[in-house]
Amino acid sequence: MTDTMPMNDASPDEGLRVSDCPDWLYLLREFDTLYRHGSAGGSRLIRSHRKRVRDTLSQIIDTNPPVTPRQPQPKPVTAHLSRALDLGERGAVAGMARALSRVTGQLTWEYGYEKVPKALARKYAYCEVLGPRGPVASDRLVLGFVLFAPRTTYPQHSHKEIEESYISVAGPWSENDTAVHAPGSLILNRPDHEHRITTADLDPCLLAYAWVGPEARLTAPGMKLSSTRKVRMREGI
Repeated sequence: MTDTMPMNDASPDEGLRVSDCPDWLYLLREFDTLYRHGSAGGSRLIRSHRKRVRDTLSQIIDTNPPVTPRQPQPKPVTAHLSRALDLGERGAVAGMARALSRVTGQLTWEYGYEKVPKALARKYAYCEVLGPRGPVASDRLVLGFVLFAPRTTYPQHSHKEIEESYISVAGPWSENDTAVHAPGSLILNRPDHEHRITTADLDPCLLAYAWVGPEARLTAPGMKLSSTRKVRMREGI
């Protein structure tokens, strides 16, 4: 990615471009920083995924993509967002937490599922910042954030044809009960990989995510909770 901000040649009739919206541009640059300078831990697959994300993001920013503000939409779990950002600003990815804090009033939080378990609806939501449904338009890459309340189990699920990574911004969490991941860590989920997320008892968890996959699938991911491996969720806080 070049350090020079793209020139904005759009006329007023063509609407906003990302160069007109510094807060969104700086947030995207924080994603670039995470995927450019973070460790791959010796993994060839993670190294390759990091490169795909940052190269695609650099190309998108260089085109000065359009920005279409969406209607801000909170969800019950966003009551935990301020605490998550406070924790994030003390941790390994403080720059991302600060950049996200600048646009919190413009975020559209969603569930992504037609049917959401009642308990989960109080404890989970995500927001897309770059992608087919993001304020910054792209059909080649999806970037966003997912927020979990303390003591949450996000049930077993997978993403068809989509390669997904999470980078922790705030709060410890576990995937498939295999390890505890701290802020700054990256988890890669290959397409169709079944995974389940659990969060700690006291603190919310905020994850940045990236999706890479076919344009048609990024536009219509068809998000579904796995029906064959249902997981009993813990009680609310």
